[in-house]
Amino acid sequence: MTTREVTPGLHGLLALTAWIVACVAGGAVSGLATPPGDWYRSLAKPEWTPPPWLFGPVWTLLYLMIGISGWLIWRRRRMAGGRLASTLFLLQLALNFAWTPVFFGLRAPGPAFAVIAALLVGIAATMAAAWRVHRAATILLTPYMGWVAFASALNLAIWRLNQA
Repeated sequence: MTTREVTPGLHGLLALTAWIVACVAGGAVSGLATPPGDWYRSLAKPEWTPPPWLFGPVWTLLYLMIGISGWLIWRRRRMAGGRLASTLFLLQLALNFAWTPVFFGLRAPGPAFAVIAALLVGIAATMAAAWRVHRAATILLTPYMGWVAFASALNLAIWRLNQA
């Protein structure tokens, strides 16, 4: 590891900031464009559904960690396996941003479950590829993987409870 790797300098800090802002803002735009609203409140939900106020803080923290992870992977994009890890990272992020409009915007828990299942696979693939490129980037994605696994179970339960 070079000194430049440890101390990124102004350019690196700007890039890190851009990655974090892109992830947090992308999640915020997705959520604000398609808020849960009355439709979601009217759905039958399992008793283990977290309170609504919890989702904002959890996702903000996760997007912060996702942004840092993306930056770490991006910095290694020229290494062996770096391009694959970067591509998978962007793919899973696109699936992440797609889930909210499908679930809340289209009011479609079934198709949203297909998106979140693909997202889980995408996160796992990203973590596997990133492990070879930057282990800290993979570790930063671990809570995200756990939360999305939980969200997948919640999505499935809501879909099943509300089938007509």
